[in-house]
Amino acid sequence: MDDITLGSVADFGGGIQCEPIPSPIAEADLGHVTLTPTGEFEAGSFATFTLVYTAGRYGIDDSGSIRVCFRFASDQMRPQFDRPSDPSYTTVVASNGAVLETRYDPKGNVRPWDRTLYIKVVHGFLREGDTITITFGDPVEGSPGMRLQTFCEDSFEFRVLADPIATFTYQALPQQPTIRIVSGPPERWVAVVPTLRRAGEPFALKLKAEDRWGNPSDKVDATLALRAQVPVAGLPETVTFAAGEFTKEIDGLTVAEPADLAIEVVDGNGALLAESNALRVVAAADKVHFWADLHGQSEETIGTGTADQYFAFARDLAFVDACSHQGNDFQITNDFWAELDRLSAAYDAPGRYVVLPGYEWSGNTGLGGDRNVYFTGEGRQIRRSSHALVPDKTDLATDATTANDLFQVFGETGEDVVCYAHCGGRYADVKLAHDGRFEKSMEIHSSWGTFEWILHDAFEMGYRVGVVSNSDGHKGRPGASYPGASLFGAVGGLTCFIMPELTRESLIDCLRKRRHYGTTGGRMFLDVRADFDQGGTLYHDDPALGPAEGAAATSAMMGDLVQLPRGGVRLSVDVVASAPIERLEIFNGLERLETIRPYGPDELGRRIRVHWEGAEYRGRFRQVIWDGSATLSGNRITDARPINFFNRDKTLDRVGDDGLAWRALTTGNFGGFDAWVEDAYAGTLKLETPLVKCGVPLEEIGYDDEVIDVSGVLPRFVKIFRLPENNPHRHMSVTRDITLEEGRDNPIYVKLTQEDGNVAWSSPIYLFR
Repeated sequence: MDDITLGSVADFGGGIQCEPIPSPIAEADLGHVTLTPTGEFEAGSFATFTLVYTAGRYGIDDSGSIRVCFRFASDQMRPQFDRPSDPSYTTVVASNGAVLETRYDPKGNVRPWDRTLYIKVVHGFLREGDTITITFGDPVEGSPGMRLQTFCEDSFEFRVLADPIATFTYQALPQQPTIRIVSGPPERWVAVVPTLRRAGEPFALKLKAEDRWGNPSDKVDATLALRAQVPVAGLPETVTFAAGEFTKEIDGLTVAEPADLAIEVVDGNGALLAESNALRVVAAADKVHFWADLHGQSEETIGTGTADQYFAFARDLAFVDACSHQGNDFQITNDFWAELDRLSAAYDAPGRYVVLPGYEWSGNTGLGGDRNVYFTGEGRQIRRSSHALVPDKTDLATDATTANDLFQVFGETGEDVVCYAHCGGRYADVKLAHDGRFEKSMEIHSSWGTFEWILHDAFEMGYRVGVVSNSDGHKGRPGASYPGASLFGAVGGLTCFIMPELTRESLIDCLRKRRHYGTTGGRMFLDVRADFDQGGTLYHDDPALGPAEGAAATSAMMGDLVQLPRGGVRLSVDVVASAPIERLEIFNGLERLETIRPYGPDELGRRIRVHWEGAEYRGRFRQVIWDGSATLSGNRITDARPINFFNRDKTLDRVGDDGLAWRALTTGNFGGFDAWVEDAYAGTLKLETPLVKCGVPLEEIGYDDEVIDVSGVLPRFVKIFRLPENNPHRHMSVTRDITLEEGRDNPIYVKLTQEDGNVAWSSPIYLFR
């Protein structure tokens, strides 16, 4: 029999949707469990917990066992049993001296309670009243304790299952111990404003402090000064945070004249705490910018916190304008589907916050792979990939077990729906299944990593799709999803939607027209346009898929499809970045047309950037390990700073005055470091990583990249180049004449890379003769 967990964590199933089965043991006879201490604990802190299981009426038979399970999303330290002075040292003792076998298995139970400490009685047995005592982070021989998960949770559960009769049928104890995980003191301040508004149009400044793991912190008691480079009507001189407050929102701000600006947050000593993203104010515009994270999950499937908390966090603590819940379909019961509808309708507030009803179609990769499904309203039929963890099988006929089946039924029913393809654990095989009537974009970045290859697959197949980024977060922080201490290798992404107003109708229309760009979590202003000297026909629906309405046009924006029988194309790109710009790249499909830097060779200095990037393959275990060292012979390193080191356990460390050492990984995204050297051109930089071992004389490191390519199934490489010592460039305006290739699509798009490691990709403008 498969392992079965009875009961639920939340009203809608807690993710394991199991109806009661004939129980070998009544719940009252399973035994009980206590946990000390209980209460509140700081996220990512070290603590010691003693969990005592007391056997019930049947005891625990020889070869019977218990499990202590934690959620898949948790990134707390794994129990270890053989290093008493190290973190997370765990001891397990039976009160009657029975011999116990212990092991930890991160996939040892039914999801979402995957992470499992397994304790088996191998010699002896337990009678009623005998105990098993587990000490997590046992300090007796010097362990500092067990480090807790790095994100907040109101009811972090130590879920105990028992198999008293050794039948390998596990039952959940009726009462489960919990603690509350809360944020720590602030380490970083965040200020957010829109990226595009009209002159005189009201907007809000939103402020928060985050702890060292990215959790919004309410442990703040400070008065901060606010200042802007141009007059902002309604902006107060100061703002005060009182203890217990997570955020401040200052509404009704306006800027009278066109300008680019950011708002600075300054402490009482005049030190800069934060600078907002850039806001562009224009005289007039038919469309402005709204930011969204449309992909994540809550505890009712495989995430953290309730769905109600999920929607509230995105709006109130992540400061996004739109959101959607995307639970794994094979865990969504009909009751929970109805609850998601209720929450979507309750939270949707035109002009303030938009929520799209939807779910994740979670088919195996061999059947098409993960897709996001968004509806225009509530009350729609969920088409699951399977009922794997849904106990009610009466509606199996509604399933669509392959991605092609899903698209087919949408077509047959005339469903008003928009889909994305994405890569999470499973990846979408868009070469196997795609329907451009419904699937409008590719999600190329999330907390799982960066997946430009899925867009490249679409280009190779001739699909006309846009680009989005989302968090695909499991930690209860949609819109501000940090990787914490897990193997998640990236900060969750955001998408900027370019549309006239904040409503469901406008958002769905924007999705269908692909008028958006995706980022790795940063909020930068990006505008991409094409002008045609002889005009063409502009489409929003793909004319290759059937009849489509076209209109005469002499220009296009990102996402547009344009048939251009003749004439030239001039591309215009305008960027106002949230950090100094490293480079802007222009692409025609798979071909990089040009790399443009905002600085010239004469501005380069003593700063060397080492950049590593890549993924092992497309599936779950895609991490590339870049742990390594750098040694500079015949020179000195005067300073060094990490780039995209998201996991606090993975650090960049100085080794003497000529060396560096680090632990790092990538999952399709990139990391690296900047090193400032004493002599700009003396000596040789030697790198050693598991994949790359090389030495490069500093005199050969210049404006262009030195690339060491170790690609496998997917790209993996190191590139080394020189930067200005201080790069002031945050704005770029570029125009280029584009030569179109005949006989194929020309998907023209740009990729912006900032010095802070943030990236943005525009949706392509599709030009074809």
